[in-house]
Amino acid sequence: MFIATTYSLSIVLIINFILTFIIIFLERKNPQSTYAWLLLLWMIPAVGFIFYLLFSQNLARRKIFKMYSEEVELTNSLILQQKKDLAEDKIFFDRKAREKYKDLIYFHQNLSAALYTNNNSLELFTDGNEKFESLLEDIKNAKHHVHMQYFIFQSGLLGKRIIDALIAKAQEGLQVRLLFDDMGGYHLTKYDYDAMIKAGVKIARFFPSRIKLLNLKANYRNHRKITVIDGAIGYIGGFNVGDEYIGLDKKMGYWRDSHLRIEGSAVYELQMRFIMDWRSANKESIRLTYDYLPVTSEVGHVGVQIVSSGPDDENEHIKQGYLKMINSAREYIYIQTPYFIPDQSIFEALKIAAVSGVDVRIMIPNKPDHVFVYWATFSYVGELLKYGAKIYIYNNGFMHAKTIVADDEIASVGTCNFDIRSFSLNFEVNAFIYDHEFSYYMKEVFIEDMKVSERLNINLYRNRSIIIKMKESISRLFSPLL
Repeated sequence: MFIATTYSLSIVLIINFILTFIIIFLERKNPQSTYAWLLLLWMIPAVGFIFYLLFSQNLARRKIFKMYSEEVELTNSLILQQKKDLAEDKIFFDRKAREKYKDLIYFHQNLSAALYTNNNSLELFTDGNEKFESLLEDIKNAKHHVHMQYFIFQSGLLGKRIIDALIAKAQEGLQVRLLFDDMGGYHLTKYDYDAMIKAGVKIARFFPSRIKLLNLKANYRNHRKITVIDGAIGYIGGFNVGDEYIGLDKKMGYWRDSHLRIEGSAVYELQMRFIMDWRSANKESIRLTYDYLPVTSEVGHVGVQIVSSGPDDENEHIKQGYLKMINSAREYIYIQTPYFIPDQSIFEALKIAAVSGVDVRIMIPNKPDHVFVYWATFSYVGELLKYGAKIYIYNNGFMHAKTIVADDEIASVGTCNFDIRSFSLNFEVNAFIYDHEFSYYMKEVFIEDMKVSERLNINLYRNRSIIIKMKESISRLFSPLL
């Protein structure tokens, strides 16, 4: 017995040494994640090993999304022309916000190959019922195709309505494609899946497991939520397809989120993003034609860039866009996020902004959907209180919006949370918006949400119980892994 135990411990130690070598020398994680993994591996070796198998999976920065040569050539030529026009002041900015942030426009063009368009109209949804009623109406009126992508796609009351709408359009002869993350589609029933396939809906799962009903790839999930209809209407934001997103989960209550409906040339970028994700998951060789990218007339005057990020690229595109917005702010920065676990760069930028006189406000939920993430969030926002940031706890249900707005001039709405998982480990997509009227509206929405929120008092926070302090400390210690 003693010999067997000693042998088992030796095996665990050898595995730990191997994993330590991999983490430090091969995977080249950031220091925060490296320290957290090493701590977990050596504090609780066996459990740490299991967690490593579940949560650590290095993509080696390989490109998993395919663009055909003609698409690369077209995109590069458009980006090069836009960058040249910006450098030579040939782009006419009819609004102050765009002129002020042309360096951010250039940044996203240069780093993310994100085209800038200024002929868009936007509608912001903060209520799930309103968002999905609009989406269902647009699907009903579709003429050529419906491309839909969600992180979570569940059967249920909402799911049934969406599924019926997709089946109806497929039976009319339209091209209908549905893409969802394999883990997020766990609660889609076989009956609903088969019904869609039978009707002609094409379905793809992102990073599916080879083991039925068990997906060990907890990291590197596709967190994007995109719908494109006829290449003319696009949706992007935080709502998934599930009954909780329309307030039918008693535990979570009202679901407060943010989602955009876009018309204009920015829809082209959403279409390209969907098609690249689809090619990765389905292997179908969709070629971009005018049916997918129809000529768009000017439907508005809002400037937009669609920016994607993911672990397949060494640059954290959306996070770096957030960082530039924070550093550029002079009056205020308002952030809404369900999870606030920033990396060091974002955390320091917010501290500097707050002590520099910028009005920094962060709104988080009053209840957890992930307990460890919740207490880590409280640890970080609690520290920001010392620097003058204002923290609001949303009390009217669950806050799930992923938004940032600054100085009545620039905003971002999308799928990217203010946490390390969204910055580094998941595939995300955001719309960066350069427009005074829309940014001002987003500020007003934030102020309305403040009326059903409680401001976190620094004195109360300092006097929190020992138990809460312990929960925060433990959660924060492992926050780079959350």
